[in-house]
Amino acid sequence: MPAETSPQLTAAEKRIEALAKWRSISLLIVCSVMALSVWFSTAAVLPTLARKYGLTATWGALATSAVALGFVAGTLASAAFGLADRSEPRKLFMVSCFVAAAANAGMVVVDPGGIATIVLRIIAGAAMAGVYPPGMKMASSWAKGDRGLLIGLLVGAITLGSAMPHLIGAFLADNWQATLLASSALTLLAGLIINLVQTGPSYARAPAFHIRFALQALTNRPLRLANIGYFGHMWELYAMWSWVGLFLAASFAETPGLSDPEQLAKLATFAAVGAGAIGCLAGGFLADRLGRTTLTSAAMALSGGCALIVGFFFGANPWLLTAICVVWGIVAIADSAQFSASIMELSKPELIGTMLTVQTSIGFLLTIVTIQLTPVVVDLIGWRYGFAYLAIGPAIGIMAMLRLRQLPEALKLAGGRR
Repeated sequence: MPAETSPQLTAAEKRIEALAKWRSISLLIVCSVMALSVWFSTAAVLPTLARKYGLTATWGALATSAVALGFVAGTLASAAFGLADRSEPRKLFMVSCFVAAAANAGMVVVDPGGIATIVLRIIAGAAMAGVYPPGMKMASSWAKGDRGLLIGLLVGAITLGSAMPHLIGAFLADNWQATLLASSALTLLAGLIINLVQTGPSYARAPAFHIRFALQALTNRPLRLANIGYFGHMWELYAMWSWVGLFLAASFAETPGLSDPEQLAKLATFAAVGAGAIGCLAGGFLADRLGRTTLTSAAMALSGGCALIVGFFFGANPWLLTAICVVWGIVAIADSAQFSASIMELSKPELIGTMLTVQTSIGFLLTIVTIQLTPVVVDLIGWRYGFAYLAIGPAIGIMAMLRLRQLPEALKLAGGRR
């Protein structure tokens, strides 16, 4: 656990530390929003690419999954080579932003439907492994009884960043090259600004990755249950983020008299995904007070319910459908940071790095399955029922977290609030 502020600090020193904390957290949030704009840049321009070049939803799934695959590979490589230990986090964040920005911008000069695009998406995803984990580490270094809130703020920033390409695309219309270049520019800027962020008083070297202990993530019962909860959450989240844009575009296209449904769908998608930042903030605040298993179970119940019903509003009033998707976006991500916080609290200090690496790697591998599966399901049964199968993940996740709640180890969560 992070060290508390020394009682020897004067009131003035505590105020200075608090100012430094929130200045750094604010800058870290800004950097995370800008840097993560490259993750879903391809999803944001897919409707335009499909119309101009005949690219299919299957290709879009492959391009989006390539980022997740790259992220998993990058995370494992970073852990295996100890990059989080050997590299100063701000420099690792900066270099990773530069690589991601270059890979993302490179897509404007290659065949949009070619193998080079997929390779560039993998590189961008691998670079994100040098952005998200170091950002989490820097945020946690300021934690003093508010770990859930701080991690929630960071995940909220990542959520808003993931939505950003849809907003950019809405203003740039069919200029998909400009959308990609704009997201690259934001990522490049994030790499520069990150150098202004300070690390907190509890900053320490990240625990080393121990592959021989990796299986404990699945054999240790409390850790296994927390991980299953996270896997259920991830089963739903990235498929929703990847395909809600096309879902809204297809629905709006069936609304008589609606002008420019594709552009309106981009704005609605930004609202649906970006609203998740509200969920992250509320989830972090509530989890620190009500308990991690309570918050995660409630959030998954709501998000799973949204996955089940949203398809029945396909073709309905655009305002109503957008509102439902915004609610889904809020609850689908509200619990995300709390799974990481749970692993931190349940793990032995020397194994936190290993446990978080295993959790993240398996979770993002699962997203590849549902990102690829969703367009296949939609082709078979249509948008009306296309998202319903995603509710399987939250249902399993809820069962796991409620079982974890019953274990004595659950008292380690959120200061005993479970």
